[in-house]
Amino acid sequence: MFIFEFINSQLLKMDWLSNLVRIFVEDVFNLSISTKLGNSIHFFIYDVIKIFILLSILIFSISYIQSFFPPERTRRILGRFNGIKANILAALLGTVTPFCSCSSIPLFIGFTSAGLPIGVTFSFLISSPLVDLASVILLASIFNWQIAISYVVVGIILAVIGGGIISKMKLEKYVEPFVFNNPVHNNGEEDLSIKQRLEFSKNQVIDIINKVWLYILIGVGIGAAIHNYIPQSFISAVLGKENWYSVIIASFVGIPMYADIFGTLPIAEALVAKGVGLGTALAFMMSVTALSFPSMVMLSKVVKKKLLGLFIVIVTIGILIIGYLFNIFGYLLI
Repeated sequence: MFIFEFINSQLLKMDWLSNLVRIFVEDVFNLSISTKLGNSIHFFIYDVIKIFILLSILIFSISYIQSFFPPERTRRILGRFNGIKANILAALLGTVTPFCSCSSIPLFIGFTSAGLPIGVTFSFLISSPLVDLASVILLASIFNWQIAISYVVVGIILAVIGGGIISKMKLEKYVEPFVFNNPVHNNGEEDLSIKQRLEFSKNQVIDIINKVWLYILIGVGIGAAIHNYIPQSFISAVLGKENWYSVIIASFVGIPMYADIFGTLPIAEALVAKGVGLGTALAFMMSVTALSFPSMVMLSKVVKKKLLGLFIVIVTIGILIIGYLFNIFGYLLI
């Protein structure tokens, strides 16, 4: 138990880093972290450094594993399964792809054109931006392991159910015809040497960090502002646990945004600290990552309106249900 607590506090939550940043803020800026400005600076520096450290390590590790599973090999593996088993496997596959929804859409096209049922590829498309191994660690570093694991479980369930419904409805005719004419080719990743895999992993870290760094800075900045400058009374009035509509507001506020889970985590952290329900904060995260407007615009280029609308309805209803369930039972996880 002591070893687990040590790993959780020092390696995930990085208490040592928090202490170092506190000393830095007090000595360099001559500000106490008990003041709003000092605490905001501490929140921003600490969260930014912590997220980038964890993200780099996790993406490198996940990418190394991914190097053994190029798209064609992944398609062959998924092709061995049918029905709900295929949806579950696709959703689990999405958890090891650290991509935003826009990045997942090209893989969705590739899997569909390679002959996988669209319901299976939709399970992947829902799961990939919503849940990944990096988000598990980051959620645990901000909240705790119970919340992190619960979030992953409900995200996978949403992906499986959503893809399963689309599979049952036989909606292939609502996929744009060009999608079926873009086969996935094997790029030879299976034969990479260890050096090449390490190089691939390093490049993935650089590529993904280049894509998300701005969103992380913006997210942490918003989180710092919420944490220290927006009155708790105002946040409670709008998104308080007692407000039945808080989950709905949080879900629809997130849709126009474009970010990934790494940029939304600091905002969720600050909201929960201000008394917002856990389910409300998670609903916001899910809507930003799974239903962002730019992602829906991209998806509208590959599927027709009826299928796009059904996807949005299924995911929205799933997010709302998950948000309310976490608000009701979230106290068991804290």
